[in-house]
Amino acid sequence: MATGNSAEQRTFDAIVIGSGISGGWAAKELTERGLKTLVLERGRDVQHLKDYPTTLKMPWEFEHGGELTAAVREANPVVSKCYAFREDAMHFFVKDNEHPYVQDKPFDWIRGYQVGGKSLLWARQTQRWSNYDFEGPARDGFAVDWPIRYDDLAPWYSHVEKFAGISGNKDGLPQLPDGEFLPPTELSCVENYFRDFVKKSYKDRHVIYGRCAHLTEPQQIHLDQGRGQCQNRNLCQRGCPFGGYFSSNSSTLPWAARTGNLTLRPHSVVHSLIYDEQKGKATGVRVIDANTHESVEFFARVIFVNAAALNTNLILLNSTSSRFPDGLGNDSGVLGKFVAFHNYRARISATYEGFEDTITEGGRPTSAYIPRFRNVFKQETNFLRGYAAGFGAWRGKGPRPAGIGEALKSSLADMHYGPWQVGSHMMGETIPKASNQVTLDTSRKDEWGMPLLHVDISYDENDDKMTRDFIEQFTEMYEKAGFTNIQSSDSKQAPGLDIHEMGGARMGKDPKTSILNKWNQIHACLNVFVTDGAAMTSTSTQNPSLTYMALAARAADYAVGELKKGNL
Repeated sequence: MATGNSAEQRTFDAIVIGSGISGGWAAKELTERGLKTLVLERGRDVQHLKDYPTTLKMPWEFEHGGELTAAVREANPVVSKCYAFREDAMHFFVKDNEHPYVQDKPFDWIRGYQVGGKSLLWARQTQRWSNYDFEGPARDGFAVDWPIRYDDLAPWYSHVEKFAGISGNKDGLPQLPDGEFLPPTELSCVENYFRDFVKKSYKDRHVIYGRCAHLTEPQQIHLDQGRGQCQNRNLCQRGCPFGGYFSSNSSTLPWAARTGNLTLRPHSVVHSLIYDEQKGKATGVRVIDANTHESVEFFARVIFVNAAALNTNLILLNSTSSRFPDGLGNDSGVLGKFVAFHNYRARISATYEGFEDTITEGGRPTSAYIPRFRNVFKQETNFLRGYAAGFGAWRGKGPRPAGIGEALKSSLADMHYGPWQVGSHMMGETIPKASNQVTLDTSRKDEWGMPLLHVDISYDENDDKMTRDFIEQFTEMYEKAGFTNIQSSDSKQAPGLDIHEMGGARMGKDPKTSILNKWNQIHACLNVFVTDGAAMTSTSTQNPSLTYMALAARAADYAVGELKKGNL
């Protein structure tokens, strides 16, 4: 929607910066509670159904068969590493030359600048955190203590799960709390075999169905959103015309729009937040129009910053004033520091010679998942924290070409199934450190006048030890399960390709060591909330998006209450 020229027309009850997973939730909760809310998105508008240009294309309709050309790869050495950056979805990714940044150390920054952000592209895996995750920093002394625990977030996990639609099983695991689940899809016979083997052989390890944000059995709340059942197409990165998986575009933003309280402004690069020295709070947001480069200001009583972790840090660092010369709320000096991510370096694969009479057909949006089992209840290894892992099993098929002429044609039509293949990848928790940080360039700016972001983030010895342990433990598990041809690898890929960067504006109890309080408010500027990945104090091993959603919904509910009390 358009916004007017007068200050009155540019004044709202609330402003949300970013329209991705967390920003969409903030917009939904604020508008539902009656706040006139402006959502600012730096990228273009993408509307559900209307703007998914490849979603119904057949394979032969792609000029390059879905693959990237050599020219595209050469022009995009960073983003082309992402598994979903292919011919059918590359229009939803930021190309390498479109928003430059400075890699003080190698960092693959994967971004999606459009309405909906990366919620169109995410892997849709959703796990709750447990108290073991929130208590991690307090137990081992790395990072600072979280100001919340599981019980603070549990009702909000339920709130977002019911609306978003999460398929899963009630697994009864203390390190991975159960949620509000739709029925799961099936695991394959080999995945079930490995599950049963691990349950019998290890008391502390579990193979479960990978919980995911897909509508396996839509409830009325999902039908009310205009969404339908997941069709198991496995083309999610194109945008789902059925609304079968959760995204801002198919769910929270249209829901917010129906309230009549939403104004959405794409092509709006947020420059900084406006801080009023006399009032002692933020009064608005400076925006650079992405197309005209015109500067415009918007005003509101409460502001949610949900630009995705690194861009949120960039905006806050760039929001300077006499009161905050080093960035909004940065009295502690930790803004931009203690950034962490997930360690995805290790993989292991193998062959299984059983179940030769069984095949799988069709698709499904998930596979199996192995929750963290290292250092959960006590410190038991030479590294801190731990890792989770995916687990999948499949059979490849293809022809066995033979002969020439008619014989060759016949052999090409004879599809042959190979043996079962299995594979796992790790998702390790990295430890937030002051040296892992983002800063602003003091002289170079991008085309919108924003300082270039320096990214100085790397692995450490703890990550190396964890990687080796993953390979050792899974090699042992695979061998005991009777898998053969076991092959492991450490990709040594740069941080960032996990697309789970977190921190920089962390939550904490003490304003001297953190930026945000237990309600995701900036300690020194209480009408500004940060509820995306930047707020995370530590990373756990779980996929983080569900936690962002719960934090955003919880903070929005609190913000509205504080506004009504006159505290903001």
